[in-house]
Amino acid sequence: MDRPSDGSRLEREDLIRFALEALGLERSASVEVSALDVRGSDRTFYRMRTREGQTAVLVHYDPNRIENTYYFEAASFLREKEIAVPRVFGHDKERCLIVMEDLGDQDLWYFRKAPWEIREPLYKKTLNVAQRLHRIRKDDVPSQRVRVMEAFGPSLYRWERDYFKEYFVKSICGIELDVPFQQELEQELSDLAEKLCEREGVLIHRDLQSQNVMVRGEEVFLIDFQGMRFGNPLYDLGSLLCDPYVEFSDSEREELLAFYYSSSGGGSSWLHFSKAFWEASAQRLMQALGAYGFLAKKKGLSAFLQYVPPGLSRLGQASSAASLSCLHALCRRCQRRWEELGKRR
Repeated sequence: MDRPSDGSRLEREDLIRFALEALGLERSASVEVSALDVRGSDRTFYRMRTREGQTAVLVHYDPNRIENTYYFEAASFLREKEIAVPRVFGHDKERCLIVMEDLGDQDLWYFRKAPWEIREPLYKKTLNVAQRLHRIRKDDVPSQRVRVMEAFGPSLYRWERDYFKEYFVKSICGIELDVPFQQELEQELSDLAEKLCEREGVLIHRDLQSQNVMVRGEEVFLIDFQGMRFGNPLYDLGSLLCDPYVEFSDSEREELLAFYYSSSGGGSSWLHFSKAFWEASAQRLMQALGAYGFLAKKKGLSAFLQYVPPGLSRLGQASSAASLSCLHALCRRCQRRWEELGKRR
């Protein structure tokens, strides 16, 4: 069921009937249904619009991707904690359907070329929402009704760096690492994972980038949070402030980082906090580049390769600032290889 027109008339009517019931509308209400751009995670999105102009979003999800089955309870819990996420009007667990609030079509990415005077307050509001999320500890989450994904720890960090090496370094760049360098790199990245685990684990979004923050009016809302888990909050900051989808000047990024630092009460020196940010950013950027490689090679979504150059540039900056010499050397090697491949295309 990839598009409304793909299913039978009965399936289409069934979808509309469920949405109308969830919205408290009569079954006879006139509704227009249009497919929205797919955001991934094996979900399909539709916009429902009544004749009176009321709108909502209907989601059909694949339960085989386990995080998709967590969305409803995660959304309900986050709203209880006064974290800005869309309201959910209805959930049919058996048919894997959700009807939720329509937040429009503008996200932070939409404003990527807007003047800093417009972008700055939106990003600071996003950081405020992120801080509220990051105040949630494990004891605050009722595990009997709210499930979250596996917490960040040595095994998940290892998976991310292996993902990066397999799908980006090897598959995209065609680089085979010799054994001595591989061992040195693995030790450096294993030490990095240990450092990231030293900070207390809090609830994090895990994919807090510009396309997962909706903007409606002057307010921001988090979406695609079904993969949330406990981990280092600076991983979220790396996702947002080193986002390969948008450009920041160094001064803009530092202003936002300082805003989060000061409004969270610090807790450590600025120099220590700043280096910890770049360490977490390096980890996040490895995951992002691995994802671009996976999506291009395994899913045929080659459009993601356009984000390789900014992703590599940010990884080079992060690995340098975090004193990750092996990763920085590998990043430079990947940049050269990418340029060579570009000349052949």
